[in-house]
Amino acid sequence: MAMIEELGAGFADKVMSAQSTFRTVMNAMARPGTVQRIEASLDAPAPMLPGTAAVALTLFDHDTTLWLDAPFAASSAVAKWLKFHTSAPLMAGAAYCNFALVAEPKRLPDFEQFCLGTDEYPDRSTTLILQVEQLSVGEAFELTGPGIDGTGELRAAGLPDDLIERLALNRELFPRGVDLLLVAGDRVAALPRTTRVVRKEA
Repeated sequence: MAMIEELGAGFADKVMSAQSTFRTVMNAMARPGTVQRIEASLDAPAPMLPGTAAVALTLFDHDTTLWLDAPFAASSAVAKWLKFHTSAPLMAGAAYCNFALVAEPKRLPDFEQFCLGTDEYPDRSTTLILQVEQLSVGEAFELTGPGIDGTGELRAAGLPDDLIERLALNRELFPRGVDLLLVAGDRVAALPRTTRVVRKEA
C-alpha cells in the first residue's frame, strides 16, 4: 500500500477503466482527427498527463517495449510508475520500441529513428504517443483518408513545425510507418499512417 501511495494509484476499476479507455483509443484510430475523451481519472507523476497514463495502463504490458523522450526519461518517478503498473520494459533505443512516450513533441526525433515495421509485419511499428498543449485549439489541419467522411479537421497546439512533411513521408511508406496518438489532458486524437494531413488555409 505504501508503494502505491508513493507512486500514485492505477485504475480504481482495472477492468472497466481499461475497457473504456481501449474503446476510446480505438474510436480515435477509426475516426482520425476526432477528439475523444478518456473517462478514467489517474494520478500520474509529472510530466505524464492523465490521458497518457490511462493509455499506458491500457496498452502497455510486459511484452510491449517502451521508449521515453528526454523529459520522461529524466523523471525517475515516471519510470517507477510505468514499471510498477505496466511492467513494460524500457528501451534505450527508439528503433526497438512498440510505443514511444513523448512529452516534448517539438523535439520529436525523426520517424526513421523508430520502428517502421516491415511489409510482412507492418503491425510491428512504433505507436508514438505525443503530449500536446491543446486539442481543438491551435493550428488547423485538414485530414482525408480511411475513416473520414470527405474531409476532417483537427486543431492542435504544440506539434513539430515540420509535422506535415514528416507525415507525408510516413504515408508513402504504407503499409509500413508509425501511427500517432495525440494527448492533451484527458483528450486524445489519432493520426494513423493512412491519413493524409495538410495545413488548412485560413
